[in-house]
Amino acid sequence: MQKTSPEIAELKHRIEKEMKRKIKTPNDFTFLSGAIFERTRETMSPTTLKRLWGYIDGADQTRNSTLQILSRFLGFESWEEFVGDIGKDSGSDKVLSPHIEVKELKVGDKVKVSWRPDRRCTFRYLGEEKFEVEAAENSKLKVGNTFYCSLFILGEPLYLARLVQGKNPPVDFVVGNKDGLCELNRI
Repeated sequence: MQKTSPEIAELKHRIEKEMKRKIKTPNDFTFLSGAIFERTRETMSPTTLKRLWGYIDGADQTRNSTLQILSRFLGFESWEEFVGDIGKDSGSDKVLSPHIEVKELKVGDKVKVSWRPDRRCTFRYLGEEKFEVEAAENSKLKVGNTFYCSLFILGEPLYLARLVQGKNPPVDFVVGNKDGLCELNRI
């Protein structure tokens, strides 16, 4: 199976959720390899896991035996059972985290956000989903930048569409990519 398939993406997501950590460093892959052996008594090398997660280059296809072991690690009898379980989840859900919907803002309202490690910004709403950066600390965003956004969610990355910085052409930009927003306030 293609290692970029949505099924494999879901498998990796559930493993990270089970491990209560992102799998992204050499130590993480070694730790996961040990956890797989502890739980299933089956071996999987850290190198195989690194390939699957895209940490190192490797084959575009993932072996069925790898998928079977990882499915058993998550408590399923087989890869097929895991894939069947995915079908029970629509993959969509309501936003339950604290959030700000832009349609609820009035022109001139401000939104204050922060994200790790020490980034802070205040955005002023200009109308029609457009914002201007009013204050920025330790960020690539600068006062006067403009962008479009329709939703701010605490704990999730913030996606800025058509970010304009000076005379540069507009770009799409993500803030809080690793851990999401850690502060979200309407002021």
